[in-house]
This record gives sequence, C-alpha cells and structure tokens, in this order.
Amino acid sequence: MWDFVNDTRSGLDTLALAMPLIAALNHGASCPDYSTYSLTPHGNPSLGLLGLPYMRPDPACRTFNSTSVEKVILDMTARLKDPDIARLFENTFPNTLDTTVKYFNKAGCYVQDDNLAFIITGDISAQWLRDTGNQFAQYRHLLSIDPELAALVKAVINNEARYISQYPYCGAFQPPPESGLPPTHNSWADGVVVNPPADNQTVFECKASYELDSLCGFIKLSVSYYQATKDPSMMNTNCESFYSFCQEWIDAHPHTGLSAIDQIFRVMNEQSQPSYGASFDFISYYNWTGLPGSLSGPVNNGGNGEPKSFTGMVGTSHRPSDDLSVYAFLTPANAMLSVEMNNLATILDEVDIAPSVSAKAEQWSQSIKDAIYEHAVRFDVRIQLILLDALTQAINNVFAYETNGLGSVYMMDDANVPSLLSLPYLGFLDRNDSTYLKTKKMLMSRWNPYYASGQNFSGIGGPHIEAWHPWPMSQISNIFGSDDDDEIQRSLYMIVNNTAGLGLIHESINIYNGSDYTRSWFAWANSYFSEMILDLAQRKPHLLFETTEPYIPGQ
Repeated sequence: MWDFVNDTRSGLDTLALAMPLIAALNHGASCPDYSTYSLTPHGNPSLGLLGLPYMRPDPACRTFNSTSVEKVILDMTARLKDPDIARLFENTFPNTLDTTVKYFNKAGCYVQDDNLAFIITGDISAQWLRDTGNQFAQYRHLLSIDPELAALVKAVINNEARYISQYPYCGAFQPPPESGLPPTHNSWADGVVVNPPADNQTVFECKASYELDSLCGFIKLSVSYYQATKDPSMMNTNCESFYSFCQEWIDAHPHTGLSAIDQIFRVMNEQSQPSYGASFDFISYYNWTGLPGSLSGPVNNGGNGEPKSFTGMVGTSHRPSDDLSVYAFLTPANAMLSVEMNNLATILDEVDIAPSVSAKAEQWSQSIKDAIYEHAVRFDVRIQLILLDALTQAINNVFAYETNGLGSVYMMDDANVPSLLSLPYLGFLDRNDSTYLKTKKMLMSRWNPYYASGQNFSGIGGPHIEAWHPWPMSQISNIFGSDDDDEIQRSLYMIVNNTAGLGLIHESINIYNGSDYTRSWFAWANSYFSEMILDLAQRKPHLLFETTEPYIPGQ
C-alpha cells in the first residue's frame, strides 16, 4: 500500500527531519523510566476534589512532541468545567506520544533506513497491532493539519505492514532491525510450539496472539490515516495488492511477496473453514500449545482448541485480552472485521484502485454480518410465548460473545475492545439498536459472569485478571454505547474517581480495594479515555463544558 518510490521529497531533507527525533529518542538515558514514574504522583495537584497529579514527563523526556496535540490540551482544559476531568484529559490524551514512541524515522527509499516507527504498549516493550490501532485513535482529527504526526502514523502502519506480510498469525512484535533496539525476551513464549513457526527476534508473541482483532486494528489505523489525510501515495496502483514496500527492501526480503492485505485475506479464508472436512479430515492452519513446564500451558486438541463448523464468520484462537477463546467465532471481533472490510472497500473505491480487492472486502463484510445475526444472536421463540425464569429472559434475543457454529454459545463479555459492549463504538450498529440495548442490559448485570460490582467501582473484567477486577475500559465502552446523560455521568465519574490518586487509567481495579489495580502505565486505556472525552465534547458538550458549544479537534 505504501508507495515510497513516488515520494518526491529529497533524501537529504527527509534525513534532516528524521535525525532530530531519533536523537531525541536516544536522549532517554537521563529520563526516568515511565514504568516507575507512573507509580507515584507528580506535579501540582488539580484544583478539583480529587487533587489529581500532573503525570506528563518533562518535555525533554517526551518521545514525540506535537504542537497540534498541545493546542487540543489547552483548548480542552480551558473549557472543561471539572478540574479533575481536565487533569485526566491532560495526562491521558498525549500519553501515547509522551511515552511510547521508541523509534521513528521519516526517511524513505532514497536513504538506507525505511520509514518506520516502533510503538510500545506501555509497560511492555513490544508493539501490539491491536494496541497501536487504538493508541492513535484520538489523534485522527489532527492528521490533516499536523504533517509530523501524520508521518508518524504512516510510519507505524509501514512497520506493521511488514510484520503482517511475514507473520499474519502473530499480534505482538519486536523492534525493527533498523532501530538498533534490542529484542525483548518474552518468557511466556518459552516452551511454546507454534504452527506456522515464528522467529522470536521479529515476533514478541505468537502464542496467545492469533487474535482476529489485531488484523482489524491494522486496517482501522490505515483507514483512519487515509480518511484524515487523503494521502493516496500509501496505495499501490500497479497491482491488486494493498501494500507495497520500497523496491530495495523487497529485493533484500523476497519473503514479503505477499502483501499485508493479501495475508489478511488468507487468514480470513483459512480461519473460516470448519474443523472437519467432508471425510472428517481435520483442518488446521494455525495452532499452538505450551509444552510441559511452560508458563502458557497446553491447549486441547493438539493446540487447535474447540472444533467449529462453517458459519461465514472468521475464527480466532484468542480474544483481544490475549486469553484463549472458548469457541472460535468471537462475535465482537467479527463485527469489527465486518466494519473494517467495508471501510477498506470504501477507500479503495474512492481512490479507484484494486476493484477486485474492494469487491472481495465488501462481500466478506456482508457475509460476516449476516452470519453474526444468524449464529450469534440467541433467540428462542418459545421464550416469547411462555414466562420462564429471569435468567432465561435476560439472555434471550441478545448477542452471544462466542459460538462454534454447532449450536453452542458463550454468554458473557470481556472488557477488552472489541467487545459486545463496544459494538456502537466499532460502528457495527447504532447505540439505540434494540438487540444491543437488551444485550447491554444483560452485560452490565450479574447475568454476565465477568461483571463485578463493589462499593466504589463496577464494570466488566475477564479471565485475564481475577473476576473481581473489572476494567475501566468497560465503563468507557458503556459511555460510547449510551445516549442517556445520567448513565454517562455515572460511568464517567466511576472512572474519574478510581485512578488510585494517580490520574491515569489503569487496566483493572479490585472492587474490594481501590488501591489494588493492575498496570499503572497502559497507553491504550489512556487513549481510549481521552477519545471518549473528545466524543462527549462533540455530541454531549453540556456534560463537560459550561456551554453547549461542541468541540472538535483541528476545527
């Protein structure tokens, strides 16, 4: 998709732009490790009831500086009527740029290095496809007015296109060799057998990392970049592959002959197949299992998990939480895939290239959506005719979290996006959709096994952390899925009041002890919170500001 060869900037000019940032990233020796820095309050407290700290690193220690981002912070903090919300936005909105850009080079084909960026997820030194797709979502309105920020996002996508072209079943990666950064050892990958095999010098994690939503995250980031910049240079007009690399790099790396989008379609086709063929031959394209003594542990059926039938959906071995799926067809991941396939077709049509790829994407989008409503909506007409117990009523005519196409469904939700609660955020349906409203009512109650409620915090968690540790991310999704002012305010202040006094969004919170949380530095959660605040600033300004005038970044 990236057409480096047609970039007309001079190599010297681009290298001159790239070198200061690379130097800035190498300046980190005198800067505190944010993993430690984020554990204690800093700066002057906010003037609100909570007195939240200022958690941004010193400007010299920030990993990327953007004037447009700083302007949004000034605009919003000047208008937000609650000083604590203002401080949370001030800390969270720039967190990805402040702390996670570990390598960025704007240079292209005409110099030795590639146009690449390496973005960590926070306290884990690896680049997750899913996380980066969300870590930059709150900046999309700025890409058309901030060329440096747009160049960074483009470099992120370039790097991920390379990753996917080589290892489409993997979701977390090591730094590119051009960065000079050493790979990180992942002890959870020790003693794990993965098929197809992966090189741990390139891949951080491929066990627990065929997650369908990771591929969706890459398309999401690519689409949002194009929609904001209308930059057609990222698309290859010479053939019906979606991504192309510098010819010099292709010559040196012939194994990338298949493009990232080609590889995504390959995975979709393989993982939509049933477990058994017509003669009960077992079909397996990807599997993994931990050997005795490994941290990851074994996976049943030779590393293949539970059998599945053909439905029209695409199977996934793992959820966005990195946990093993119970049943392969994860409804919210397929909903996201349906949306992003449609988005892919739209931008290809707009640029008028690759018509067969566009047609294929549109066909997948519709068939997946049809399959979700056919197989993943639990509906029993008998329940409409007779009055049964409350549980049966609660889980009727709602979306199931997972299904196998063989009649089994798993009725639950997990906090990680894509989730059932986040279906409106994903763009799959309207927040007032009747099936969604009924599903949401079930999810935010004890009928969802991973919903937990305490005196000060409640929400949805998942098996990744103990069941009594719901995630703030679930309350953010609840806000995206609501038009009710009171409900939005309850969810918002449940988040604001539960940062353990640190002014950052954590992964999970213990309902019995609010000071017991996981991950003080979780960039995706910080980005998701600030994205939600900007959404409210546009559609519900009266909840945040003294006036009803909406605010949209970059306008």
